[in-house]
Formats: sequence, C-alpha cells, structure tokens
Amino acid sequence: PHTPHPPPHSPRPPPPNPPDKQRKRPNTKTHTATKTLQTQDSKHLSGVQSVHLQSYRDERRRFMESFRKEWFPQRSWDIIQCNRSDSKKGVIRGLHDHHHQVDYWYVPWGHMRVCLADIRPSSPTYLNSQVIDISQENELGLFIPVGVAHGFAALTDVTLIYVVDNYFNGGKDENGVAWNDNVFDLDWGVEEPIISKRDLENPFLEQLNSEELPK
Repeated sequence: PHTPHPPPHSPRPPPPNPPDKQRKRPNTKTHTATKTLQTQDSKHLSGVQSVHLQSYRDERRRFMESFRKEWFPQRSWDIIQCNRSDSKKGVIRGLHDHHHQVDYWYVPWGHMRVCLADIRPSSPTYLNSQVIDISQENELGLFIPVGVAHGFAALTDVTLIYVVDNYFNGGKDENGVAWNDNVFDLDWGVEEPIISKRDLENPFLEQLNSEELPK
C-alpha cells in the first residue's frame, strides 16, 4: 500500500532579537552649514578677524564647515590656494608677511600659538602685536590681512590648514621679520624653539627701509 509522505515544512523565520539586542541603525543624518557666521574684529590689530566655527557632533565624530569666502567679503577670493603645514611640538614658523596676499588659518588637529604684528606704517595699529591660541578644541578661524606679520609656535604636534588668495609664485611675495624682535614683545610660549635657517635670518624691523614695508 501507498504510504503518504508528510507535507514539506515551510522554513520558519528567525526569531526576532530581544529588545536589548536589536541592531542600532547608524545615524545617517548629515549636516549642511547654511548659516553665514559672524566675524569678530580684533581690538588690537586693524583688519584681523576671527570666526568661531560651528561643528556638528555625533557618534561618528564631527562635521564642520571651515571656510567660506562670504565670511570675508573685503577680498574677492577669485584665486584660492589651500595648503597644509604639519609641525612638531616646539617649532616656530615666522614672522612672515605679504604685500599682496591675505591668509586664512584653521587648525584641525593640535594646538598652536599665533603671533601677529602690524608692520604697516600707514595703519592705525602700527607696531601693535597680538597673541592668539588656536586649537582643534576652540574651533577658531583667523583672517590675516596684507601687511600683518604672522607666525606660530607649535605648543603640541599640530596641523595648520591655510587658505591664501594667490597661487604660490616662487616666493615673490614672501617676506619676513625677526621672530624675536623686541619691538613686538611676543610671548611664543616655547623655551627651546626649533626654527628654520630662513626664519633665523629674517631682519629686525629697524633694518628694513620704507620700501620694504607693506603699505
């Protein structure tokens, strides 16, 4: 006699995970910075401006808009070059100045002390100086106008991202002033600085004639 076979079993769906073991979906929300941030004028140096950047943080870490040309409409920004500088703790770079080019600085990693000095004889803040700490924690962007000598000391290993409104031209607009010129009384915060031969040879301000100074 014919023996009937049992009907095939349909595969059972896997049991759901317990509530405490449910897989969490990653937060896929992205942020687009649309708000134009407000710049702040330096009280010590004419034309120097800073901007407190806005960051968005979650379990992936953070997103931040680091530069927008609309923040600094006094320049056309028709030409833009973005550069990166890495320095180990104790390095001093500067003081450098330009007669045609502006700088915008931002530190994504580490901590640096920025030292600024106004060497424009026509400026209302001529010979004034200022020290500003920039780090990955304080999320500060810094605009440095033409004629303000600038440099920094690496208080930790540090990375600097900087935007200029001119392409590298072989050093034609690269000028310098001695980092330790007493006229400016700058506190670099480094006891045993590491300085390049080029920066060690920068002249003191009193050694420059009027044609070598920015307008």
